[in-house]
Amino acid sequence: MKKRRSFLWRPAAVVFIILTTAITWLPALDKNIPVEKKLNFRDEMRKFVIELSRAGKKMKPGFLIIPQNAVDIITVNGERDGPAAGDYIASIDGLGLEELFFGTPADGAVSPKTTADFLIPFLKILKNRNRQILIIDYVKTSAQAESSYQKSEKYGFLSFQAERSLSMIPGWIKNPNRGNIASLKDAKNFLFMINGSKFINIHWYMDQLKKSDWDILIIDLFFHGTRLTNEQVNSLKIKKSGGKRLVISYLSIGEAEDYRYYWKPAWKKSPPPFLEKENPEWKGNYKVKYWMDEWKEIITGKADGTGFSGSYVKQILDAGFDGVYLDIIDAAFYFEKKNLKDENKTGR
Repeated sequence: MKKRRSFLWRPAAVVFIILTTAITWLPALDKNIPVEKKLNFRDEMRKFVIELSRAGKKMKPGFLIIPQNAVDIITVNGERDGPAAGDYIASIDGLGLEELFFGTPADGAVSPKTTADFLIPFLKILKNRNRQILIIDYVKTSAQAESSYQKSEKYGFLSFQAERSLSMIPGWIKNPNRGNIASLKDAKNFLFMINGSKFINIHWYMDQLKKSDWDILIIDLFFHGTRLTNEQVNSLKIKKSGGKRLVISYLSIGEAEDYRYYWKPAWKKSPPPFLEKENPEWKGNYKVKYWMDEWKEIITGKADGTGFSGSYVKQILDAGFDGVYLDIIDAAFYFEKKNLKDENKTGR
C-alpha cells in the first residue's frame, strides 16, 4: 500500500511554490516599473555633482565647485543629524544659498525664521568641514541689505544683497579687501551678477567689472549669447585695487535653457528624453532628467570621461574660469514631488 504523504508537507510545498513563482516574476514586474520610480533623486544629483567635480578637477586641479541651494542633500537622509554625504561634501568647495534671511516670498520680504532654523544647522556642517558659505539675499532697501549682512556675518557666511534680476553691480562693497584671493576662504565679499541685459555692449560690461573690487565674481560664461574669451576672463582676475580675485561661471545643471548654445529648435516639438515641461515661473527654462547620459554629455562630456570636448564644463575651463556655480540642484526635489503626485493619482 502506498504511503500517504504527511499533512505537514502540504503548506510547506505551497509556500515553496509561491516563493519560486514570486522570484521568477519579480524581475519582470521590476521591468514594468518606470526608471523614475526606482531612483533616489537626491543620490542621483549627488552623483552628478561628484562626476562633474571629478571631470573639472581632472582638467584643471583646484577647479572650484559651488552648488546652490538644496542644502539638505549634504546628509544621506536629509536630516540635520543624519549621516553626512561624505563623497558629495568632499567634491564641493563651498555652497551658495538664496533667501536665507530676505527674499521669501518676494524681494524685500523677511524670510520666515523657520527657514533659517532649518537650514543653518546644515550650513554649520559644511563650515565645520571648511567649506565656504555664500548667502544671496534679495532686498529692496539699504537697511535690509545691512540687516542681511549682519545676520550672515554672525555665522561667518559671506553675503551678497541685490534684487532678484541680478543684473546690476552694487555701488558699494561691504568689507572691502585689497589682498590676493587664492581660495574661497580668502574672500571677504562676492558679486553675483549673472544677467548682463542692462549692459548695452561687452565693452561697458567688462569695464564695469574691471573697475570693481569684489573678491569673487560669479558671472555667466556668455554675454548676449557670445562666449567670453580666455583673454576677457583673465582680465577680470585683477581687482581695481590690484589684488588677484576669483572668477566663477554660472551653470544650470537641473534645467535646460532655450537660449543656450546646446538648445535645438526641434526640441520644442520633439523633445529629447531628458527634457521635461517648461518651468511656469521661468520662461525658457525646462527641468531635465539630470541622471540621463544624454544630458550629462552636454554638461560634462561622455560618461566614460573621455569626451570632454564641446561640453559646457570644457567651454568654461577653456574660457579660463576658476570654477562653476551650479544652479537648480533642487531639481531633485521637483522629481520627488512629481513622483508623489503620480503615485497619489494612480494609487500605487
